[in-house]
Amino acid sequence: MSINRKLRIAIDMDEVLADTIAKFIDVYDARHQTKISLGDMRGKEFHEILPPHLSSSLRQYINEKGFFRDLPVMPGSQEVVKALMENYDVYIASAAMEFKNSLEDKQEWLNEHFPFIPWTNIIFCGHKILDVDIMIDDRIKNFVTFNGRKLLFTSPHNLLIDDFERVNNWDEVAAKLLRS
Repeated sequence: MSINRKLRIAIDMDEVLADTIAKFIDVYDARHQTKISLGDMRGKEFHEILPPHLSSSLRQYINEKGFFRDLPVMPGSQEVVKALMENYDVYIASAAMEFKNSLEDKQEWLNEHFPFIPWTNIIFCGHKILDVDIMIDDRIKNFVTFNGRKLLFTSPHNLLIDDFERVNNWDEVAAKLLRS
């Protein structure tokens, strides 16, 4: 590592910067009058708590044009990411290849909500094989081949996992990475 190089951080998008679960909850309420509670999701994936007659609809909705375009922004994420950029090289790393419309939607979403992140620091990929020092992600599968500092961002599906350094919100990210 060069003595002058800033540490690099890769930040996931879904369930870290963008509240994908809130969108799912809204979609199922609006289209099926099905109330889903975050409490029902403890340690489970969203599809695991859907009623059986709706289980096949999840993939359909996630592939719709615009699904990823209007996701709510996680509270505090914009301010903390902007502050991180003063001390770190910050990259957004999102698995945008699996769902046919997600790449364009995610790019537009980032341009709107994180316009201060240059396009050169946005990585849309399948597997997150990244040369960074710190990764903030909600999915432990992305930590498997990663050798740097792993920060597990709390999401209902990962609440039962305790093998990683955890951050529950963006205030905790700031406390660990900006004030240490």
